[in-house]
Amino acid sequence: MFTTKKLGKYAIPSMHVDLDQFIPATEEEKAYMVQMRPSSTFFKDGVKRLLKNKVATVCFFIIVIITLTSIFLPMFWPYSYEQMLGITPGRPVDPSYNNLAPFEYGSTEQELIAAGEKVFPHIFGTDAAGRDYFIRIVYGTRISLAVGFFASIIVLIIGMTVGSIAGYCGGKVDLIIMRIVDMIYSLPDMLMVILLASVLSVSGLSQAIEGTALAKIGANIISLFIVFAVLYWVSMARLIRGQILSLREQEYVLAARATGAKGSWIIRKHLVPNCISVVIISTALQIPNSIFTESYLSFLGLGVNAPMPSLGSLASDALNGMSSYPYRLIIPAVVISLIVLSLNLFGDGLRDAFDPKLNN
Repeated sequence: MFTTKKLGKYAIPSMHVDLDQFIPATEEEKAYMVQMRPSSTFFKDGVKRLLKNKVATVCFFIIVIITLTSIFLPMFWPYSYEQMLGITPGRPVDPSYNNLAPFEYGSTEQELIAAGEKVFPHIFGTDAAGRDYFIRIVYGTRISLAVGFFASIIVLIIGMTVGSIAGYCGGKVDLIIMRIVDMIYSLPDMLMVILLASVLSVSGLSQAIEGTALAKIGANIISLFIVFAVLYWVSMARLIRGQILSLREQEYVLAARATGAKGSWIIRKHLVPNCISVVIISTALQIPNSIFTESYLSFLGLGVNAPMPSLGSLASDALNGMSSYPYRLIIPAVVISLIVLSLNLFGDGLRDAFDPKLNN
């Protein structure tokens, strides 16, 4: 701000004010001083990187379309998933509705069409009981997605809680929890899932929930949730524990301890938010695993209660008419494969976008 006066090779300070320092900045100088990149957050940066991954983006839109279709389409579809079209009150059962091929009609519907009336087609035909197969596929997709989503939430809550406690407390608490995790890991997954589902299905659970709000869900679906809560949280717990162990020695955690903050507060406010990217990725990858587990349990008859369909139970029912109606097995198998593949690829995209260790 003050000028300097040179005397030989020495610079002598002067008390004169340098007026050039008070000239308003030009537009070029202002533009140079403006921050070149707008402020952002970790989540926004991750979303930008995710959108650059075309495969993950396409898979995300496939999942959204399938989910919205399974939720809203049954509201407008003229047929119900449990409606037997060949049964009319006061009239004998019409067997012409059973095992209709795609876009075929029953005898009554053919009479209406001949009379000039419009009849909504059966896109995938009907099953052996005369129920519209398309709406059963849509409703089965809804059930499978709902079971996969809520089972993943249960795994997330239990795994995050146990892993956070083990990682933060350490010592004997960590030792005891990790030995329990090792014991659960040593159990054969598929065998234990089948045994637990079988025991819970005959344990009187349906009588215990009769007359409650849980009766609408069904004893078998509740059994599935219990299976996930007992067996599938260990991977999430180990992952969260490893993240907490690496974060608990950071300076901000030590500062929080020094100020007298409680352990639960430190976990909620500092540790869990800093490993949220790992939590999101693991949950996204857990959903297809849950859907696949529900599907093969339903395929074995340990899934949802009839007449409520799921993709696994529909594939199981289609085995009886495999030689005559192979499309009934192919359609739910393709839907399961599409959902699981899309969720896995989307989960891989999330990992690439939100895992800082994978970013340059």
